[in-house]
Parts: sequence; C-alpha cells; structure tokens
Amino acid sequence: MLGFILILLSSLFFCIQNVVVRILFAEQTLIGIGVTGGFLAPTLHNSFLLLLLRMVLAVPLMGLLVSRLHPPIWKEVRQLAQPSERQALGHAIAGGLLMFTYLALLYVSIGLIATAIALTLFFTFPLFTALLSWCFLGQRPSAMQWGIMGCIMMGSALTIPAEQWSGGGSWVGAVLGVASGVAYAAYTVNAQKSFDYLHPLTYTWLSFALTLLFAAICLVVWPITDAQDLAWTPIWIWSLISGIVTFSGHMLFNSGIKYIGATLASMLGSANPALTVVLAWVAIRETLASIQLLGVGIVTVSVASLGRFR
Repeated sequence: MLGFILILLSSLFFCIQNVVVRILFAEQTLIGIGVTGGFLAPTLHNSFLLLLLRMVLAVPLMGLLVSRLHPPIWKEVRQLAQPSERQALGHAIAGGLLMFTYLALLYVSIGLIATAIALTLFFTFPLFTALLSWCFLGQRPSAMQWGIMGCIMMGSALTIPAEQWSGGGSWVGAVLGVASGVAYAAYTVNAQKSFDYLHPLTYTWLSFALTLLFAAICLVVWPITDAQDLAWTPIWIWSLISGIVTFSGHMLFNSGIKYIGATLASMLGSANPALTVVLAWVAIRETLASIQLLGVGIVTVSVASLGRFR
C-alpha cells in the first residue's frame, strides 16, 4: 500500500510540472493571478535552457533535503569513484543521461504538436516499461494488468480535446513524444536495477545533477543569442517551482518503484494525462467536455482496480 501511495503522490507532482510547462510555453489564465505565461518558445534550444534553470536551482535544494532524509548520501557518492563501484556508477550515469534525454525530447515534442497529444504519447511509457522489465528483469505482466493498462491509456486519450486531434502537427513531434516515453521507460527500469547498489534518493539526486551537467554542456556548445530579450524574473520563478515539483515527483516515484516494481509503478503513472487535465481545469480553468470527463472516469476506475490485480 505504501508503494501505491508514493506513486500516486508522485503523479500529483508530475501533473503540477506539466501545468508549469504549459505556463512557461504559452499564456494561461491562472486562478488567483490572471493571465500569465508564454515566456519561452518551445524549441530544443529553450528546452536545454529550461532544464538548466530548473536543475541549477533544484539540485542544491535537493542536496540539502536529501542530506536530512538520507545522511549517507555523500559517502555513497564518493564511493562511486572506487573500482568496485563501477556497476553502480554506470547505472547512475545512465540514469542522468536518460533523464536528460526524455525531458529534452518531451519539450521539443510539445513545441511541435499539441501539448495534450505530446503528453499522451509520452505516457505510453508503461508499455515500454513492461516490455523492458520483462526482457531485463524477468517481470512479466499478467493478462489482467495488460488489460488495465490499455484502459488507462484509452481513458487518457479521451481526455485530449477533440480540436487538438484535428489541429495538424508534425510527425516528427509525434515520434519524439513516443521516443521520450521510451527513454523514460528505460530510466525507470534502470532505476529499479540500480537500487541493488544505490539508495533511491541517491540515485534521484545523481540523475538531476547529471542532467544539470548535460544541459550546461549543450548550452556551452549552443549558446543563447537572445538572452537579453527574455523575461528572466518569471522564468526563474517558474523554473524554481518546476525544479521542486519535478524532484519531489521523481523522489516519490523512485521510492515507490522499490516497493512495487517498475512495471506496476509505470501503470499507475500512466494516469498522469488524465490527472493533468483535472489539475489544468482547477488551476488554469481549462474547460472539460463530457468525453473528457468520461476519460477521467475510466482512468480513475482503472487505477483503483490495480490494487486488486497486482
């Protein structure tokens, strides 16, 4: 039960992250604040910038928090330099690279196609997680779990506004959306395997620190040319919020994986598009059609049934 609670709490934080990304990339009417957002164009360049800003603020704060929650973290990090810890180091580096990859691909996908569709394509990752877990961890999902997973994805697809399906887009954006899901699936499977060597909080902090490093390298190679034209104050504020909720979501999700495994955790996580729609309805007053409410209902019932068919 603790694993289910951790994953559902992580879903809440991921939903907040999705809404923050919408605000950064497009104007929204935020409850209690009014019209805000649209500070960055959703391009690959700006995705690197957003990754850098959110991590440069979040990584030090994470370090302080994790030091209290898991005091041996710095000892574990130093031990990675030892030859006997090569396997743990490899998992840590792979985690950072996969996190950087999935976030960068997802942001570019959002820039090329409708946000809701990009997120739904990304949240096909439980299918890939199940396949990768089956191949590398020997965890074969039951027929009932495959069926519940299908219901969750069908419900999530129904939450996408009908006009966004007919609004055009780019096949490249669709491919990148699915590719980001594959990268995240690999991240979760790698996370479960790494917990044989690293504590979940240590693994999560290392993933974020390495993502910061990779984003910084990309911006050094490809520097920003219009920095003086950006609205830096709101970008910094929303980046800080994004960094905090992203870390909180990953920390809870990775801790949940330790209890219920990557496949079941990903199945619960696939409810995020529907939860994001509900949060967007509350926070930025996006309207919900009856078909979207049906999708939310299907996802809710499906997620609730997971506890009976583990």
